[in-house]
Amino acid sequence: MANIKSAKKRVLIAEANRQRNVAWKSSIKTAVKRALELASGDDKDALSTAMSKVYQLCDKAVSKGILHKNTASRKKSRLALAVKKLAK
Repeated sequence: MANIKSAKKRVLIAEANRQRNVAWKSSIKTAVKRALELASGDDKDALSTAMSKVYQLCDKAVSKGILHKNTASRKKSRLALAVKKLAK
């Protein structure tokens, strides 16, 4: 553990940021899984809503600095490809 007071604060802040980032990434993964489940069904409205939710979460994560913009683009692209493949 750090000895300097400001370093101790930074350790606490870094841990809080890490937990927030993990929560965001987990919510994105959950939304992707939900969209993939809906892709195998026949409810197109729910699927489009789930897809837009994933896109929204990815874009917000980029704006907050949680995900890199290319990572978010890759996730959205792979989801769209998987949904298209399952829809056939």
